[in-house]
Amino acid sequence: MIPKINVDVRSEIGELEGVILHTPGSEIENMTPENAERALYSDILNLNVAKKEYAQLSGVLGKLTNTFQVTDLLTDILKNQKVKETLLNKICRYEEKCSLNRYLTTLDAKELSRQLIEGVIEEKNTLTKYLSKERYSLRPLHNFFFTRDSAISILDNVLIGRMANTVRERESLIMEAIFDYHELFVTKTINPLNSESFTPDTTIEGGDVLIARDDILCIGQGTRTTSQGIDFVLEKLKNQKDKVKHILVQELPYKPESFIHLDMVFTFLDMDTCMVYEPLIMQVNRFETIHIQVENGKVTKICTEENMLTALKKLGMDLNPIYCGGKKDQWIQEREQWHSGANFFAVGPGKVIGYERNTYTIEEMNKNGFEVLKANDIIKGKVNPNDHKKYVITIEGSELPRGGGGARCMTMPVRRKPVNW
Repeated sequence: MIPKINVDVRSEIGELEGVILHTPGSEIENMTPENAERALYSDILNLNVAKKEYAQLSGVLGKLTNTFQVTDLLTDILKNQKVKETLLNKICRYEEKCSLNRYLTTLDAKELSRQLIEGVIEEKNTLTKYLSKERYSLRPLHNFFFTRDSAISILDNVLIGRMANTVRERESLIMEAIFDYHELFVTKTINPLNSESFTPDTTIEGGDVLIARDDILCIGQGTRTTSQGIDFVLEKLKNQKDKVKHILVQELPYKPESFIHLDMVFTFLDMDTCMVYEPLIMQVNRFETIHIQVENGKVTKICTEENMLTALKKLGMDLNPIYCGGKKDQWIQEREQWHSGANFFAVGPGKVIGYERNTYTIEEMNKNGFEVLKANDIIKGKVNPNDHKKYVITIEGSELPRGGGGARCMTMPVRRKPVNW
């Protein structure tokens, strides 16, 4: 039996001790070209290929740390009748489907878990339903394999994402229930919906929240995370009077859609290294970097910085940038950024996972001392990552990137070892 896990994440790069995943299932196929845009996709995915690629990510992580699947965790908590009733009441109320509650209550935990994720088929038992083109009473959670967004480990708490699109709200409800009720996790959830200052404009997603250090948060403001969402985090930091805290806000373009979150243009790789999409993060442009300092429960400074790296350097984090797509050609940078070329997930300092397809990015990392290891070689035991001090593990990515995310998007860490800064 796995012992209880005290949620504790104080950096992006500390050695990983636990991570929540969701293997893509039938919810990926429960999509058509007609409803793909509503599901936040620009194309439909091939499930068979996506699962093979995802197996490389989950297989590698299974070799390196403790992994937990959303479906298993959800099934566990649904075995408790009170939890089951509470979660179903919330879901049916938020999605205005109270008529489904009686049917859903009759399902056993495993089947209910499946249907809450893969979708509940609409019963065509009235003329209105028969004539409707809608296939599902509860729509499938097409985006749930991006577990990063709906719940965010910050220190010993879990911030529940307030999703920018209603099609993803159920993901947050499920993750909140898992952390509130599963006996495995010791933590406290914080939900913007419960704040007195909450407004409909308050949104925040995990892809926009990076923990640079236990006193520094880097947060993207763009299509998915609003200034009101960041202000909610700011209010929480003002309640923590133990030390000075900092939020570095990076404004993001609303187009193209590949700039959806901060971790699509900026991620941490090591104590002294980061991955950047250079045109946005390093070049002079109209998208501001704003430094907010909190001390003794008050905002003591709010100002504009030259860029994210300059702001971090002033706070004692001097980072060497590695360029997504390399340094030679901005067209290549744009192409590789589009396919999540800046979206890396660290399993330890200088030990990261990313897509193999972004060849110029991987080559640039290799030039900077990262050994390139193939995921399948590690899974098959041909390569031991512990033999290498710094590495990038590459997973195949012909299908998964078309969903709009990379290794960081598909992982929700719950515990990391502290970093000896």
